[in-house]
Amino acid sequence: MLEPAYQADVVVVGAGIAGLTAAHRLTSAGITTAVLEAAPCPGGRMSTEKVDGFRLDRIGQLLNTAYPELSRTPGLDGLVLRPFAPGVLLHSDGRRRRAGAPAGGGSARGALHAVRALASAPRPPAALPRPLPRPRGGSSRGASVPRARAGAPLGTAVDQARLGAALTRIAHTPLERLLSRPEAPAGLALAARGVPARTVDGFLRPLLAALLCDPDLTSSSRCADLALRAFASGRLCLPEGGAEALPELLARALPPGALHTGVRVTSVATNAVTTAEHGVFRCRAVLVATDARSAAELLPGLRVPEFHPVTVVHHATDEPPETGASLLLDADRGGPVAHTAVVSQVDPSRAPAGRALVSSTVLGPPPPDLDTAVRIHLARLYGTSTARWETLAVHHCADAVPAMRPPHDLRRAVRLLAGLYVCGDHRDTSTVQGALHSGRRASAAILADLGAAGPMHTAEPLRTAA
Repeated sequence: MLEPAYQADVVVVGAGIAGLTAAHRLTSAGITTAVLEAAPCPGGRMSTEKVDGFRLDRIGQLLNTAYPELSRTPGLDGLVLRPFAPGVLLHSDGRRRRAGAPAGGGSARGALHAVRALASAPRPPAALPRPLPRPRGGSSRGASVPRARAGAPLGTAVDQARLGAALTRIAHTPLERLLSRPEAPAGLALAARGVPARTVDGFLRPLLAALLCDPDLTSSSRCADLALRAFASGRLCLPEGGAEALPELLARALPPGALHTGVRVTSVATNAVTTAEHGVFRCRAVLVATDARSAAELLPGLRVPEFHPVTVVHHATDEPPETGASLLLDADRGGPVAHTAVVSQVDPSRAPAGRALVSSTVLGPPPPDLDTAVRIHLARLYGTSTARWETLAVHHCADAVPAMRPPHDLRRAVRLLAGLYVCGDHRDTSTVQGALHSGRRASAAILADLGAAGPMHTAEPLRTAA
């Protein structure tokens, strides 16, 4: 039984990466901190299931080497990132094409040289915009995106050179300038900027679907610009050993006795946290670092966003498809799979020797007979039979990724009032970068309010029964 009279300066409710980041920064500043997590282990949605030697992520969010918080966050020094092959593979009209890889060594000169060499060629007229089909189970919120015919290629050499130059420009655009642009749904913003329909439909939509889990491009154009900026600046990657590597590293960096799992919080105040079975934790400040829906249950009146549902299907095979370490996107929307990869080629630790792990992501409500539909689609995408592939797990999360429809506040308040704070990807951008950054903002707000003069109590750690 936990000691009910234990006191700390700050109690953090939730041991996802946002809460763990905040807790690490607080303890490093001399603030005694207790982290309470209802689940048996830390991590929240960033969890990894182990099955027969395979490591299976439950959501499979992509990371990027350009995320600033991965290098800024104390405790993540030991994180090993495994990059995908440069760019992405696009499947369209029965063929796979690489796109988005840096041109001319990734330099602005290389991309601009390609444009100048083709500058005299005529620009084909853009296709007339037409509305996106309504997404399964919901509304597209009126967003309209120019769509080329099914199976349309990425575009002419001129279109591809312009795309390369645009990616290079956005990689070097100051953050403040990106965030000062007018805000609209991403699909409408791309059309208003004159991006050719085939480029949107053949590259940007499937790419942003993978980055934002939003296949209908209803997200804020500012969030889309940030995602494209990171894509153009860095490399898509996975954490070695699975998504759980991030919260595990952060948890191990905390002082002994700071993290307590299996503790369910029922209510919070500015100076106390009440738990279901372990009494009341008295403190000077409370940070709610749970998912958005759980946070709203503890903090009535807190806005709950809509969510993008995500389903990840994991297959094992003895004969991996010949796509190497590439992220494969479906530009045709020809089935339920938005993107897929032989993740054991990216991170060999995710599969036992001699076997391969193929992880595929379905966005939106999953179709009936999901495994059959996914197998049929994967057979087309990879150009190989999937009949003998073994289904290891199917992970569905209805509240996987908070939607970021405009107007979206990229820096939603983390300080609700003195002594009560909140953080998570729902307060920032719906990415690992956003979750880590919100934890940093929350810890900074707490330190400012407390004065960071040192611990309020000299207390023994929480005790547990044998």
